[in-house]
Formats: sequence, structure tokens, C-alpha cells
Amino acid sequence: MNNRNASRLAAIFAGLIAANVQADDTHLYWGDTHLHTSNSVDAYATGNYVTDPEVAFRYARGLPILHPVTREKIRIERPLDFLVVSDHAELLQLQVRLDEEDADLLSTPTGKRLAELHKQSKRAVFAEVGKTNQGEGKDMLVDLASDRILGDAWARQIRFADANNEPGRFTALIGWEWSSAPDWSNLHRVVFTSADAATAGKFLPYSSYRSNRPEDLWAWLDATSKATGAQFVAIPHNSNMSNGRMFDRVDSNGRPLTAEYARERIRWEPVMEMGQSKGTSETDPALSPNDEFAGFEIRNKLLIGTPIKAMPGSFARPALLEGLGMESSLGVNPYKFGFVGGTDSHNSLSSTDEYQFYGKLASQMSTPQRPQDRSNFAVWELSAAGLAGVWAKENTRQGILDAFMRKEVYATSGPRIALRVFGGFGFRTADARAKDIAAVGYRQGVPMGGDLSAAPRGQVPSLLIYAVKDPLSGNLDRVQVVKGWLTADGSRHEKIYDAAWSGNRASTNGRLPEVGNTVDVKAARYTNTVGAAQLSVVWHDPEFDPKQRAFYYVRVIEIPTPRQSLYDAVALGIDPAQTKMPVTLQERAWSSPIWYTP
Repeated sequence: MNNRNASRLAAIFAGLIAANVQADDTHLYWGDTHLHTSNSVDAYATGNYVTDPEVAFRYARGLPILHPVTREKIRIERPLDFLVVSDHAELLQLQVRLDEEDADLLSTPTGKRLAELHKQSKRAVFAEVGKTNQGEGKDMLVDLASDRILGDAWARQIRFADANNEPGRFTALIGWEWSSAPDWSNLHRVVFTSADAATAGKFLPYSSYRSNRPEDLWAWLDATSKATGAQFVAIPHNSNMSNGRMFDRVDSNGRPLTAEYARERIRWEPVMEMGQSKGTSETDPALSPNDEFAGFEIRNKLLIGTPIKAMPGSFARPALLEGLGMESSLGVNPYKFGFVGGTDSHNSLSSTDEYQFYGKLASQMSTPQRPQDRSNFAVWELSAAGLAGVWAKENTRQGILDAFMRKEVYATSGPRIALRVFGGFGFRTADARAKDIAAVGYRQGVPMGGDLSAAPRGQVPSLLIYAVKDPLSGNLDRVQVVKGWLTADGSRHEKIYDAAWSGNRASTNGRLPEVGNTVDVKAARYTNTVGAAQLSVVWHDPEFDPKQRAFYYVRVIEIPTPRQSLYDAVALGIDPAQTKMPVTLQERAWSSPIWYTP
């Protein structure tokens, strides 16, 4: 029996397990907070001419659509529960409206000029307006970024979301991307709101044309929230390509961070994007040399493809450690964030499965053309994206946003690994075998994203962890706890603990033997004959000091499975070595942290 059929048969078993971890108060919902359609200028320029937000929402909901390039009928294998269409606010819907010969756009001098250019080449407009990123062509923005032009485009975006929002069944969230990229360092944020179209129609999406400083974005969010009642979440994304600037020690003016900066940042940015098509942002082997799993889907390049070295300010774990130090000195932690995953697909499709990866760009969607891909984001270098798991009280706009605000969310590299994590001081070993893990966790502790303080005398923090495999993916290799802490002299430390694992392996010098590899490279298949369907444990911190600030998050590792580049190689009948990428990977999930404060 092949792994796909075996996985489907395992769905019933895993479903029963997942049911046991559901609490009356929260339920697990899966979604993508980062998706682009033909209404984004770069998505259109790379071949996505026809799939607008309506198509994106329909695909995510599980309805058949036409492939953006081949025009064949396709359908997502498992629908999402929620989606944010996050088209760039900068020049929103520009080329689409040129296709439509939009009267408002063509009434401007720049619109007329670009319309003629657009007739010559569908990609030429993007090259022209791209000059604005380098300080040229600012005169174009007088016409293209006016409130009237942006307002018409925004009205369409929010109508698409409202038309596809079905509270309790599918949540279509209104959002956009603020695309600041000084010196091509990625400082982008995805912004979404729980507001409906009526409320969202009272404002226009804030773009980097108004300011490329995140401090100004937060100020706008504050003023707009007060004026309209709308609630917002901003998500720093793809920090691995920020050249150390996403989680810096200084503000946009190069000044040391202040308590006010820290308060505003964590108010509006409660989570960050752990992984997406352009790689993962947990850590790097150069920054965490003792972490054997640190080298997962790493991409250290600027947006234009220039290689850069790994910088602490580009990754989540060093930022979490930096935040502990800042909290000690400022009294506020600006980097007290949770984790989510997203796709950042620019083809309107939230495709996260390795075997069904459509690429990031529409130009990559034809598999026979992939060996010739020489773009800044060559398809085989990309990851098959990520997903956000959300423990929310209901599948509504407000329910999803509330879960983000309390950080009861987590990231996966694509698979739907069900993960519960609670922190407390009174968990017992037997609690890992409870029939209702969530009930025990909520009653005796705090969920992921929560806080612990003032440890009772003689007690140490413990984590109640329950992980269940994705029925359509690989078994679980192990569950790890990642701890970071601050000592009295201000130095930062990190350590990885194997908390639970499959099989009868024994840890030697703090290291477990590999789980095994069942991948048949010639056929791009694997079998779930190693690993476990579920892992549960109560883990106690063996090196706890009640005087030290610390954080804990859980990382769940799957067994090796084929990477998307291997599926392509087998389909194309070429040597996998031609992809210049690994043939396997170990997919994973990352819980949002739990913090301990003395």
C-alpha cells in the first residue's frame, strides 16, 4: 500500500485522537494569512493575469477553479478554514485596471502613458513602476497612488472578502501587505482586520508610499482603530530576508529602542511569520550551531537575490532572546511574539503540499518549464510554504483575530499537525494520558502564547504537550522543547530538549539517533513504517532557575518525506541532483512560546 492510501486510512484514527484534544472553548482552524492575486503588481508581472481575490477565496473554500496558467480544472484537496488575501497596497490592481481600460486610471497622464506601455508588454509596467522603490519616478505616484485611484481598488478588495465570508464555515478576512523594503531588505508586514466591508470602507490600506517606517504604520493603525473601531493585526513576514533589520536593537532612525517603541510594537505585532515560500525564520545553523535541526529550508538572500549572511535580527529565536534582555532593561518586551505560517504565493493558490506545490509565481506553475527557472525566486529553492494553526472559540473574523491577539496560534511548514501546548507548575506525568488534554491544560495552566510568573517554592515549569500527525503526511519523529533564558549578567542562552519521541531509541549525550528514512528516491514515495501517529508528554524543565527570565516553545518534527523538488525530478525523469536541493525534508510545527518572568 502506498503512503497516500495508508495516510487516508489513518485519517479516521487521527481524527479520533484530534477529537480528544478539542476543548469546548477552542477549536483548531487552519488558514493562510499571506496570499497574493492578480491584483498585486508583482504577481501580475510574473504571469498571474486572471486569478483575482474571488478565485483565491473560491479555491481556499474547496470549490473547483481553472488553473491560472494551464486553464485545467483544479481543486484544493483539503479546504482552508480562513484566508487573508494580502495583495500589496502599493499600486493595488494597477495592471488589471489597465486591462480593463479603467476610465479613472486613464484620465491621469501616468495612466495614459502606462496603458500604451502595457499594450506592448504585460511585464513592462512593473519594471517602470519599480523605479519608485529606488527613489525614481516619484511623479508617477501623484497619479497612481492618489486616494481616488486607491479607493476604487480597495472597494473591490473588501467586496470580494465580504462576498466569500461565511461565519462558522469559512472566514474571509480583509487585509493587505505593507511592503517596505529599504535597500531591498524585507520589512514587509501583512495587516488584517476583523472588520467588515462597511467598516473597512472608512479607511484606505496604508502603504509604504506613505511611509516605509513601521513606527508610522503602528501610529496609523492606532489612529484608524480609534476613528473607525476596526481592530488590526500586523504580521512581520519573511524576516530571514531582512538583513538583520526586522528585529533590530535600534529603531528606523538608528536610535536605541525605548519602552514606548516596545509597547507599540508588541501591541500591533503579536505574532510573526515563521515560514513561507521564501524559507523559514526560526534560526540558522550559524546562529544556533548546537541545534541539529536548525538548517531547515534556509534562504539567506535579499529580495533581489543578493546573498547575505545570517544576522540575529533576521530570525525568531535570537529575537526572542533579545526580547528577554530588553524586557529586563526597558520593562517591556517588543519581541514577545507568537508564530504563524503562510504561503506568500503570488498565484492566488494556497498550496502547501510538497507533492502538489504550484510554485510561488504563476510563471512557475508549468512543471516542464521549471528546469529553466532562473528568477530571483527559483522554484526549486523555494519551500512548499506554511500554514497557520489557530485555536479559536469560533471560525469568525472576530474569533480568528482574538486568537491571534492572545497568541494561541502556531506555525507549520505545510502539514496539518495538530498541536496543543500548555504551561504550568502542577502538571503530572499522568496528565499526558488524560482523555481531555485541553480541559486539563486550561484548568491547570496557560496555553501557548501565555505567561508564567513567580514559580511556587520548589516547583519548576512544566509543559503539557500533545501532538498528532497530519493524516495525509508523515508520522512524527520527535517533540522538542526549545528553551531560551537570560542569566543575571545579561548573557543569553538556548538549549534544545528532546521531550518525546517515537520508537525505542535511547538518547546518548543529549542526542537521539535518527528516526530512519523510508523515502524511495526513484519513485518519490515513503512509508509510515517508522515514527508515531501521536506523541504526548509532560516535560519538566531540568535546569530551571526561578530568578531567570525564560521562554519555551515546542517544535514537532516529522519523519523524512520527499521534498517538492524531488517530486518534480521524478515527474520530469531527471536526476534529482539537477535540482541542487535535498531530496527529502523533515516537515515540522512550531508552537507559540510560553514565557516565564520572575
